[in-house]
Amino acid sequence: MPVEGIWDLSVSTPIGTIKAVVELRREDGLLIGAAHGAGEEVPLREVLLDGDRLTWKQAVTRPMRLNLAFDVTVAGDTLAGTSRAGLLPASEVTGLRRTGAPAEH
Repeated sequence: MPVEGIWDLSVSTPIGTIKAVVELRREDGLLIGAAHGAGEEVPLREVLLDGDRLTWKQAVTRPMRLNLAFDVTVAGDTLAGTSRAGLLPASEVTGLRRTGAPAEH
């Protein structure tokens, strides 16, 4: 199942819900992407799709400096799973793929 596209994510953290946008695309056969949120854009690392399981890593500096690891299951135009920051408890992640409209930048 293709996962390329623009995804609107909602991450439920202990400090509140954080909204982010993840863009995924294929380049030379590899999945790559970037995340946008809290006024910053960061590249995704180690983006892997295994069946319907999608994982990636990213660093953020806002609201605090963290290295995040995402592990989600994709079902059509929705995804759900978790994000972990080191030893902190996992945060629930949900997402919806944008359809129809061209990408906003």
